[in-house]
Amino acid sequence: MATADTPSDAAAPPAVPYGTPGAPRLAVRGEAHLEVDPEIARIGITVGAHGRDRRGTLDDLTRRNATALDLVRSCGDAVERLETGAFSITPELAEHGRGERVRTYHGTVHLLAELTDFTALGDLTTRLADLDLTRVDGPWWALRPGSPAHRQARQQAVREAVQRAREYAEALGTTLTALVELADVGAGGPPAHPPSGRTRSLSYAAAAEDAPAAPLDLQPRRQHVSAEVEARFTMAPPSL
Repeated sequence: MATADTPSDAAAPPAVPYGTPGAPRLAVRGEAHLEVDPEIARIGITVGAHGRDRRGTLDDLTRRNATALDLVRSCGDAVERLETGAFSITPELAEHGRGERVRTYHGTVHLLAELTDFTALGDLTTRLADLDLTRVDGPWWALRPGSPAHRQARQQAVREAVQRAREYAEALGTTLTALVELADVGAGGPPAHPPSGRTRSLSYAAAAEDAPAAPLDLQPRRQHVSAEVEARFTMAPPSL
């Protein structure tokens, strides 16, 4: 209960969300835009098989999948991650004839590989594309979520906000006195799998050759990293 010596909270002056003549408030935005080399590259691998017999198709798909996995694993430490996605065996019915007669079976396995050595990436994509009934999509270039580039962009955005606020204060013949608020508007680069049109995508159809194909010369796409902050400061009263 409030007493005469202790004023109640209701009697206290409300917080002012803006500046006052004695402590003008200044709001600015700081931005940073960097272009950096990618740290990882991802490729999608689709292995296929087809045949008139379900078990034969499955066995063929298993063999082709093992061959693709062995090729990826042969890159050693250059491969940071290897995952198996969707798997399917689908019957295709004959268009004519009585009853449901299966004409052929189609099998697919989808793999995702993430590499950090882009020289090995060019060799691997070529060797995978050289396999029968194998498709390679990508590469999708990206930064790791914890990449130092994100921290660098955020820090640069904060420095720009402070510098901009100082310039405004100097234009008024005064100085900043305190930081009232700093808000992260948004920071980051492309997602792990950028949407269509945001990254280069290459696809290869399988081709049987007597001699190994030459490794592809893949040029990494530089990544755009951005950060934005909003900052509010108080200034010493300017002489206007």
